[in-house]
Amino acid sequence: MIGQPTAVTSTSGAHFAFTDRWGGVSAAPYEELNLGGAVGDDREAVLRNRELAAQALGVEPARVVWMNQVHGPDVAVVDGPWATDADIPHVDAIVTTRRRLPLAVLTADCTPVLLADPVAGVAAAAHAGRPGMIAGVVSAAVQAMVELGADPARIVARTGPAVCGRCYEVPEQMRAEVAAVEPAAYAETSWGTPAVDVSAGVHAQLERLGVRDREQSPVCTRESQDHFSYRRDRTTGRLAGYVWLD
Repeated sequence: MIGQPTAVTSTSGAHFAFTDRWGGVSAAPYEELNLGGAVGDDREAVLRNRELAAQALGVEPARVVWMNQVHGPDVAVVDGPWATDADIPHVDAIVTTRRRLPLAVLTADCTPVLLADPVAGVAAAAHAGRPGMIAGVVSAAVQAMVELGADPARIVARTGPAVCGRCYEVPEQMRAEVAAVEPAAYAETSWGTPAVDVSAGVHAQLERLGVRDREQSPVCTRESQDHFSYRRDRTTGRLAGYVWLD
């Protein structure tokens, strides 16, 4: 988190970080540390927030690789930051073998998935919302890592703050459709209605892929006032997850 002491977890040369909403310059309703550039916030404020976040994490702002996320399964392999905004592809996962290249994923309820095999020197960031999770973005990201030399048994996975299954209410038919693809995502809200637990689905998929070293954030974005939540506020900012290798 950026508003509090920077929360960077490290494992054998792989670094993972997730932001909260504090410590930036954006005005309401995006206050404060909005890192999303396509939500209606002032562009200069977003750029300044991205600088502040990167500086707090000890990485170069200009080196961070972003995505244009579209809730799909597509993956891009990258070896450096995009030259211009127009070059940023419409994908929901990015993978690299370049060390000291931070990869970023934006969320405001969806599950940010950070992956790294420090031995092979391969890292990935993925955006797993409900559509992307059932479309297979997690398995696509892991497969892209494997093709670059990663071993699922060595991959370290961290998922960040996301809306929990107790809060992500959906129609019964939608829950059934999601559960038909990923049974672990079947959930019920705290008030007894149909729900989906995307993070649970993501971790079940990682387990089947052979990824054993996994941690899930306990933070529900809809419940936490320290985090942006689209389902709670609609017009709001975006959090970011970052992964990079020494």
